[in-house]
Amino acid sequence: MIIETAELDTPIGPLVLAVRGGKLCAVGFDRDWSRVQAMLRRRFPEAELRRVEDPAGAVTRLRAYFDGDLTALDSIPVDLGGTPFQAKVWNALRRIPAGQTMSYRDLALAIGEPKAVRAVGLANGANPVAIVVPCHRVIGADGSLTGYGGGIERKRWLLAHEKTGETLSLFR
Repeated sequence: MIIETAELDTPIGPLVLAVRGGKLCAVGFDRDWSRVQAMLRRRFPEAELRRVEDPAGAVTRLRAYFDGDLTALDSIPVDLGGTPFQAKVWNALRRIPAGQTMSYRDLALAIGEPKAVRAVGLANGANPVAIVVPCHRVIGADGSLTGYGGGIERKRWLLAHEKTGETLSLFR
C-alpha cells in the first residue's frame, strides 16, 4: 500500500499531508513529519510513504482555501480511522459551515450524546485531518477559544479567515 505525502506552505505555517487511496488521512502542522509518520505507521504498518506534488488534488484544494475559497475543502474525501464515536464527532465537524462556530456542548447535542461533552472534546483533539475536518470551529460554551493542536493563534487566524474570506497575516 502506498501513502502519498506532500508539504504545503500556508499563511499559518507549513503543513504536511498524507493521502491513501485518494483520501486524505493526515494533516500536520510545522512539517511535523515525525508525529505524522508515527500516526501513519500505527494505522497502516505495511504502508510505503511516497512524496508527490499534489496527492489527490489535496494541495490544490488547501491552497484554494487559504486563497479565500472557503468551500474548497468541503468535498475532499477523508479516511479518518478512529472509533465509531470519534467518527460521529468528526462527521458532525464537517457539517459546521465555514465562518460559524459551535460549542463542545452543542456538538455533543448535535450528535445525540448530550452527556458526552468531554468525550467530544477528546475526539475533537484526536482529529487526524486538521483544517479539512474543521475542529478549529469548536469553541468554549462562553465563546472563548479553547485548545487547538496547531495552537490558539492558528485557531484564531482560521476563524478570522473564514469570517472574511481574506488571507490574513498570522505573523504580523
